[in-house]
Amino acid sequence: MCRLFGMSAGRARVSATFWLLDAPDSLSHQSHRNPDGTGLGTFDEAGRPVVEKQALAAWDDADFASEAKERRSATFVAHVRHSSGTGARPENTHPFELDGRLFAHNGVVRGLSLLEEHLGAAMSSVRGDTDSERLFALVTTETAAAGGDVAVGMERALGWVARNLPVYAVNVVLTTPTELWACRYPDTHALWLLDRRQPVEVLDHRSAAGTHVVSDDLADAPCVVVASERLDDDPAWRLLDPGVLVRVGPDLSVTERAVVDPEPRHRLRPADLGAAAASQRPTGR
Repeated sequence: MCRLFGMSAGRARVSATFWLLDAPDSLSHQSHRNPDGTGLGTFDEAGRPVVEKQALAAWDDADFASEAKERRSATFVAHVRHSSGTGARPENTHPFELDGRLFAHNGVVRGLSLLEEHLGAAMSSVRGDTDSERLFALVTTETAAAGGDVAVGMERALGWVARNLPVYAVNVVLTTPTELWACRYPDTHALWLLDRRQPVEVLDHRSAAGTHVVSDDLADAPCVVVASERLDDDPAWRLLDPGVLVRVGPDLSVTERAVVDPEPRHRLRPADLGAAAASQRPTGR
């Protein structure tokens, strides 16, 4: 399945090189199993989105490695893609940008014709073929209707999807220049959170396989990380509860609130996915 990564350092502008390239199960490493696209989204000092994405695997993408080393931002979202049926091209590669926000998703949602009808004029913002981009258009539409309140927008969008569409998985990460939002829905795929708000002298990790990685780049920068897989063997990683929306604020406060019933009305099983099932097999840990 696709892999998600999100990180917030509050108001500090940092790099995420360790998690993207160097950690024992970094996003670059995960891309060997998810070869259909790679994207990294950040914000510049003026709060403008900066997105670099290619329909290539991260391990084979020199631009991804360069950007992962050079980018500094208070929030990050990254994605490595295993297509569930749509073409490997830039328009289908995450993250997506709308209204100054960035969004990435893994999973499968069906009934897209109904979603497109529900979106109406908002479909004009959609450029590619994926369910993910259409989900983001729904979140954006509901957020605008709520006066820019992302929490309300996410709750309304996820609730509509859960009531009306066949759902296999809707794991999402959304970032603004100062906030990170994440939701695991339902319990099909994992989405993990690591709370590193307490600074450490050095970021020093040993994996079960014996890999040893040391980085002082984040030593003075508390952060909160969400990811589809535990990127290292830190015992502080915890699995998010399904249907719970997590917000990491500009002050690195972490709040969690149940926003959607843990069980969708029309739940898809692997046998319902056909050829797309191959893209949804969990790997890693």
